[in-house]
Amino acid sequence: MSEKTLIPILGDQLSVHISALKGQKPDQCILLMMEVNEETAYVRHHKAKIAYIFSAMRHHAKALEERGWSVDYVAWSDSENSGSFSGEIARALERHDIDSIRITEAGEWRVMAMIDNWEQKFDIPVTICPDDRFVATHQDFADWADGKKQLRMEYFYREMRRKTGFLLDEDGNPEGGEWNYDTANRKPAKGDLAIPQPIRFRPDEITRDVLALVAEQFSDHPGSLEQFHFAVTHEEAMRQKRKFLDEALPRFGDYQDAMLSGQPFLWHSILSPYINSGLLDPLDLCREVEQRYHDGEVPLNAAEGFIRQIIGWREYMRGIYWREGPDYIDRNFLDAQRPLPDFYYSGETDMHCLAEAIGQTLDLAYAHHIQRLMITGNFALIAGLQPQAVHQWYLEVYADAYEWVELPNTLGMSQFADGGIIASKPYASSGNYINKMSDYCQHCRYDVKQRVGENACPFNALYWEFLDRNQEKLGDNHRLAMPYRTWEGMDPHTRDDIRSHAKNFLDQLS
Repeated sequence: MSEKTLIPILGDQLSVHISALKGQKPDQCILLMMEVNEETAYVRHHKAKIAYIFSAMRHHAKALEERGWSVDYVAWSDSENSGSFSGEIARALERHDIDSIRITEAGEWRVMAMIDNWEQKFDIPVTICPDDRFVATHQDFADWADGKKQLRMEYFYREMRRKTGFLLDEDGNPEGGEWNYDTANRKPAKGDLAIPQPIRFRPDEITRDVLALVAEQFSDHPGSLEQFHFAVTHEEAMRQKRKFLDEALPRFGDYQDAMLSGQPFLWHSILSPYINSGLLDPLDLCREVEQRYHDGEVPLNAAEGFIRQIIGWREYMRGIYWREGPDYIDRNFLDAQRPLPDFYYSGETDMHCLAEAIGQTLDLAYAHHIQRLMITGNFALIAGLQPQAVHQWYLEVYADAYEWVELPNTLGMSQFADGGIIASKPYASSGNYINKMSDYCQHCRYDVKQRVGENACPFNALYWEFLDRNQEKLGDNHRLAMPYRTWEGMDPHTRDDIRSHAKNFLDQLS
């Protein structure tokens, strides 16, 4: 009898080219796919996030079968479903005559700890394959970081550019003479511009079944299913990709930091769920973006800005996550302890910017990176919300959120809870930044130009009180020298009014 290999395919490994499948023969393998409670319940994931992953998994199983693979699929509602990865491995070993297990490495510490235990637990050889969907291996990042006092993304990004060759001229220099065109990507948008809209895919029978399951079994989870719009196959994700490249990419660079009421997508790609789950290949996407630049279809600032998000930020966050270890989640440099306000789960607040960003998040399981960083994240930072609670919220509510990418973005970049490993300063701002980059303040009952008083924008007093509260830890940060000088230059009465106003607001928030 020929040997059989069991190959588990996880919910974020939905690529027919995943490393565990390479070099394997379909007639010698059983592919195991599992919808388990262990993954749906460790946090209360957004209903649409669960529906997307389950539907994409079920469609991917069909695609694998069409390519000749034998897929053993365990649905969430199967009566004998154990509810855990290890439990389903045990059951699969009972159902099949298996000689070894082969799997692509998991993206998260929690899951890798389980996989690392399988060889001893099941007394069977286990091969763990590197995830080659990334440019940098764990060792590559460790080698780059070794001996550095500061691990700044910009310099890591340059290494990734050199390694991939993206947007380099024949001499190995960056196209246009600069590595980074971020300063050209900060234009506010206007509502009268022709804003492209992503494709909204109509649910097929598989997706309709999943939506009914999620509505019944996960009714207490946040978010809505009413506007479920995701691509759930590689082919649909490719259609969404082409839509972005044709219509949105040319202006993505200019307006990637912009925000408009009632416009959740603007010129963003809406592709991160498909990249992170495996339906799209990130490097293929970067190659197409680069080609559009060379063909004169998109400006350099748009192409560079998008590629930087993929081989810069995305790769860098993964590197930080695995380098810092599983205790990274426990860091709280600023000792922020305030609980998350209820409006993060309802969107019901008079602060229009937060109502917009949270409202669309609950509807769509989506908000773009500036909404996450400078609206929901900024408020959490200056209000002193507990960073682990903030992390849990981001992990729950966004369809593209997996811990390896979400945790360092939230704890490090957004909440400065790692003390500056990722960010050189906290991403804190008053209402002025929001007013500059959006039309939110025009629709708000609060006055963005007032610091104190009944109608004052809460971001203003909270920003200054945040600096005051954390001066012992942040006062020596050279990038905060100017705001601290401004704070010290205010007369004592003004500072007391700001402290009092901030305290009253936070007391009501609690």
